[in-house]
Amino acid sequence: MPRDRAATPSPSAARPGLEELIAADAWLLSSQLTALRQRLFPPASQKTLRGFSSGEAASLLGISDAYLRQLSLAGEAAEPARTAAGRRRYTLAEINALRQRLAQRGRHYLPWRREGEHLQRIAVTNFKGGSGKTTTAAHLVQHLALRGHRVLAIDLDPQASLSALFGYQPETDVGENETFYGALRQDAAARPLGEIIRPTYFDGLDLVPGNLELQEFEHETPRLLATGRAGAEGLFFTRVAEALATVAGRYDVAVIDCPPQLGFLTLAALCAASGVLVTIHPQMLDVASMSQFLLMTGDLLGVVKRAGGRLQLDFLRYLVTRYEPQDGPQAQVVGFLRTLFGERVLTNAMLKSTAVADAGLTKQTLYEIPRQGVQRATYARALEALGAVNGEIEHLIHAAWGRHE
Repeated sequence: MPRDRAATPSPSAARPGLEELIAADAWLLSSQLTALRQRLFPPASQKTLRGFSSGEAASLLGISDAYLRQLSLAGEAAEPARTAAGRRRYTLAEINALRQRLAQRGRHYLPWRREGEHLQRIAVTNFKGGSGKTTTAAHLVQHLALRGHRVLAIDLDPQASLSALFGYQPETDVGENETFYGALRQDAAARPLGEIIRPTYFDGLDLVPGNLELQEFEHETPRLLATGRAGAEGLFFTRVAEALATVAGRYDVAVIDCPPQLGFLTLAALCAASGVLVTIHPQMLDVASMSQFLLMTGDLLGVVKRAGGRLQLDFLRYLVTRYEPQDGPQAQVVGFLRTLFGERVLTNAMLKSTAVADAGLTKQTLYEIPRQGVQRATYARALEALGAVNGEIEHLIHAAWGRHE
């Protein structure tokens, strides 16, 4: 008797479709990342910042350890918590409180911007993924916060890696209208940026988180341009600057982690920027990619300028990332870039380091992990390199304000 062909599904019919495979893998990965966060950051599954030794606190304040101890003995500084061994451990909030106390004796202790100094808006960008853009942005905002600046970190990348580094899982912790898109959209659901900003576990450092919702700006803008409605609430390239202006009084520096493509979000961020950092991995393929990025960016910004955009830049710098000084070809590429761009290539480079990579395994930065977590020499070299890069950028910020250090 012949078999009933209709009752037996074909092998192809039994296979899941591509969309089902991707959806299942996305759910599986998301659930595992949630479980990982719960293991790494108990009991509340939220990140916290480690305490700082008295030596670290003194270094951040720019004073000696002996003077810090004297302030504590004189009752001018709150008594910090102590470890089981009796060593003092300061929180960043306690260090910042000390900064404000010391600022009564000299304003250099508190680096907040002063009257007449504009909000520094730094866009970190590159056309190519994997150039160290998000790692650069994360370490920069944390460095500035540790130095006492009031900082706003903005995740403008729909992939939201910066948000993940700060302990937010984009698909579960960031809801609808809780990204910068909420302040960019041109409909009744638009929100003030001040309502979207979240505090972080770094005192003085706030975050505008990101997720896939940001991609809506890339879809919405061409529709508005096509219908002639893009100018009703301001041209698209003015939107980021206008939103930042509403919270400018609360911050000294805003750092924007741009998407790794030249879309409307990146253009709007560049038009809002007072400083631009272009990250570049010193390989010829990456340099070739950056060439295309610069050509396209120059052309598009020219169009924006002719349409009435105002591009007011204090500095443009190229930052070499994932650099291995002993690698001959990389050294040649860096020399090539310095010959072409001169001082626009930062003097210091972001070194490739196992310490940074190891910290990333637990969604942390080098500033967050305890010193005993990695080999001491490796940690010290990486921290010195980071400090040199971020210190150079901080100097550019102060120079733009007219300060002479």
